[in-house]
Amino acid sequence: MSNLLEKYEQNAHEIDYEIFGEEMQFVEIELDPEEGVVAESGSFMMMDEGIKMDTIFGDGNGQTKGVLGKIFSAGKRILTGESLFMTVFHNVGEGKKKVAFAAPYPGKIIALDLLEHNEKFICQKDAFLCAAKGVSIGIEFSKKMGRGFFGGEGFIMQKLEGDGLAFMHAGGNVHRKELKAGETIKIDTGCVVGFSQSVQYDIEFVGGIKNTVFGGEGLFFATLQGPGIVYVQSLPFSRLAGRIISLAPQTGGKRRGEGSVLGGLGDLLGGDGY
Repeated sequence: MSNLLEKYEQNAHEIDYEIFGEEMQFVEIELDPEEGVVAESGSFMMMDEGIKMDTIFGDGNGQTKGVLGKIFSAGKRILTGESLFMTVFHNVGEGKKKVAFAAPYPGKIIALDLLEHNEKFICQKDAFLCAAKGVSIGIEFSKKMGRGFFGGEGFIMQKLEGDGLAFMHAGGNVHRKELKAGETIKIDTGCVVGFSQSVQYDIEFVGGIKNTVFGGEGLFFATLQGPGIVYVQSLPFSRLAGRIISLAPQTGGKRRGEGSVLGGLGDLLGGDGY
């Protein structure tokens, strides 16, 4: 098991962290007095006595001022399919306190130092898990029609801005690819987790009648051109959900294949033949 323990100094709140687990990971954040961490609703796992939880409007940036500013920042989150609200955990006690956030499905938690990405990182809409207080979680509009219609993530992705630590979650195993200037890779649109703002992201048609009709890999690739960092996941949640749905009972309580001889035999062997 590989656990990471780091400390960064930045204008956003400084936080220590440790990542536990392999397939079902969680990240434990250590907060000094008055330090805080912002997280998506539903990711909380556990916390020490002395940590206060608050629900806030907006994008997690404590510098957002005014009612209209907070409403605007909250409205941006609606466009990404997230809740209007976020949760902030502050250490209001004495001494160091810990709070933990769990991954929503099997995969890996990625720790990002936004300073290493010029204080901005683009990621898929459901990748964000938590971040140091002061990091802004906003939206990134695609300016290209092809990417918007066929890119899998639509016109809108999330952007993480600030100079603190942020944590993303991805499905299956995660590969970090560093692209040189002009270097291009093609990725399944659902396998893109996130990339540096310097990376050029577009969509390319697979091409070929056989590939289009019988390939089973979708009609488009995501093409990413460096320089910059790209994170790729081996098991997008949409792919995992699709496999589960394909094996779930269909209308009438029957699974696919149950109408065949082999399907009935499988039910008998599996104990479902009564």
